[in-house]
Amino acid sequence: MTATVPPTPPTPPPSPQDAIPGAAATAASDRVELAHGYVPDDACFANDDLLPVPVGRRTWTTYNFAALWIGMAHNIPSWLLASGLVALGMDWKQAVFTIALANVIVLAPMLLTGHAGPKYGIPFPVLARASFGLRGANLPALIRAAVACAWFGIQTWIGGVGIFTLLGKVFGGWANAGEIGGQPWTLWLCFTLFWALELAIIYRGMDALRRFENWAAPFVLVGAVALLVWVAVKAGGFGPLLDQPSALGWGADFWPVFFPSLMGMIAFWATLSLNIPDFTRFGAGQRAQIWGQSLGLPTTMTFFALLSVFVTSGSQAVYGVAIWDPVQLVARTDNVFGLLFGLVTVLIATISVNIAANVVSPAYDLANLAPKFISFKGGALITGVVGVVIMPWKLTETPELYIFTWLGLVGGLLGTVAGILIADYWIVRRTVLDLADLYRPGGRYWYRGGWNWRAVAAFAVGGVLAVGGSHSAPGKGPLPADGLIPLLKPLADYGWAVGLASSLLLYVALTGRERRAGE
Repeated sequence: MTATVPPTPPTPPPSPQDAIPGAAATAASDRVELAHGYVPDDACFANDDLLPVPVGRRTWTTYNFAALWIGMAHNIPSWLLASGLVALGMDWKQAVFTIALANVIVLAPMLLTGHAGPKYGIPFPVLARASFGLRGANLPALIRAAVACAWFGIQTWIGGVGIFTLLGKVFGGWANAGEIGGQPWTLWLCFTLFWALELAIIYRGMDALRRFENWAAPFVLVGAVALLVWVAVKAGGFGPLLDQPSALGWGADFWPVFFPSLMGMIAFWATLSLNIPDFTRFGAGQRAQIWGQSLGLPTTMTFFALLSVFVTSGSQAVYGVAIWDPVQLVARTDNVFGLLFGLVTVLIATISVNIAANVVSPAYDLANLAPKFISFKGGALITGVVGVVIMPWKLTETPELYIFTWLGLVGGLLGTVAGILIADYWIVRRTVLDLADLYRPGGRYWYRGGWNWRAVAAFAVGGVLAVGGSHSAPGKGPLPADGLIPLLKPLADYGWAVGLASSLLLYVALTGRERRAGE
């Protein structure tokens, strides 16, 4: 059986696929794969890592996807999300509500783009070829890769600092070692060893990642609950943070902070809403990815936000100050077992999110750039190097810079790409792709020289609308106070939504106009 889609114009010539023995795709229920023995003949657009996963190897279950999200959501930056919102003036209820709503919203594009994974077995950059073209797909792929490299650096540095802090409590004088580049050499050692451990795990492939996430998820969850029990017992209850009123209220002062914060919280996982096919391509079916993600993402992030609030409130009762960083809180204990347990939990929590969220995607994206020379493993190594060289940990220095500038800009651009992918796959093609042509120059996804101008135009316009008005408060960020484009400043607080909606509508309009012109 051949999976086809009406191209533009609506009455196409016979596909060159029909003349190539073995090129036809075969389907088993709702899962499509290339015919046995068919290999694309152009190494510039295919290697073993980019080819569709055979149906027999699409085995991830609902538990695998739920465990993946639990493992990714339970990490230090997501624990600190609530603290960033409280620092901006929200009370704990407003902060948790904002985080919960954001994750329910971002789940929708996650499920829509994830649909192509179990059905066709293809990763994100190959799916992007349907809308952007075989060469044009490198545009969204490299944007996603750059964001992932930055996140990889942030998470690796946070993990390294956590290990350094807790080991400093176990081994006295650890923090007083000689300095290199303004930091103790022991901190650089922790950072380097942690970096190497992450790459060693992902270098073993996606099956190793699945096995790691399966047991890492419940372990980290137990560790977080243990921290809650410990601080509650020590405090004799929960502290005054739960009674602290909002500095913003629910009126006119709240909404100007709420909407950009909501977009920032959406942007936290907007990266995965693009490249989730990198994981769902291993899914046993649509039910597995839909239920696994629905049970794993919004529930876990909301629960983790509540945990962080309750634990921090307890720390305020015990120590007289709210300690939002779980590493700093664990470091307050003198119990060696507690310190070691906290150390292992930090290790597993950070690794589980970093290699899944920030190494898998750029590994595929970089492989898509030059399949002949870069494999999945090679892309992972490049990600590791770039993630260190760009030193992105400075982005988390203030909540204004982290939430409004970094997450806001990232969310706007990634929302724009998501809008194009969803429009092309669901509205234009109705989920029907020509699998073989995704790897063949001159096929229906070649467009003009490998680029689809409609997707590029929709991305350019949507990107400008989404991030053109980005601004920073005076003295609190790198952007002008009036916005990069002052006229667009009112849209900046809704960057992700503006980017997704505008690019989706424009792409559908341009595609429809092209079709009508061909009739």
